[in-house]
Amino acid sequence: MTLSGLSSAPVVARFPIALVAAVAALLAMDRAMARLPEGATPPRVAAGVLTETHPDDAPARLAAVAHYGAGLGTGLLFVYLSLLAETLLGGVSALSVVATALTLYGLMVAFFVAVPLPRAPGLDRTRRRTTARGWAVSAAVYLAVLVPVAVGLTFALA
Repeated sequence: MTLSGLSSAPVVARFPIALVAAVAALLAMDRAMARLPEGATPPRVAAGVLTETHPDDAPARLAAVAHYGAGLGTGLLFVYLSLLAETLLGGVSALSVVATALTLYGLMVAFFVAVPLPRAPGLDRTRRRTTARGWAVSAAVYLAVLVPVAVGLTFALA
């Protein structure tokens, strides 16, 4: 399946579109995180690692900045990976969009599980596993909103 309308949108416009889509995705992710047992923990893990404090004692403002900054950055990364996939796969297609989403999901989960989570001071093994599972769900929700919103807005612009 070809999504030729996406390629007619200027590349430079895809980045701001991704930021808008990332805001929508972050809002959906926040709602999902609020319902998960350790849903609020991932941003606090990032803040805890940065400040070398237990995630429960990490500064809430820093956790929010880390969460929203990473979410916006991930939206931009989606565009970059999309352009890479389109180059490797010969243009914009459903395959390039799916490949980008799956790659980004893997990167989001693997990075969190391999970099900040093991460095979070004071989390026991059970809580780390619960946090990792919650993060995997939250990342899926984020991408389930980011991808269709970014694609839809790009089509609307084209």
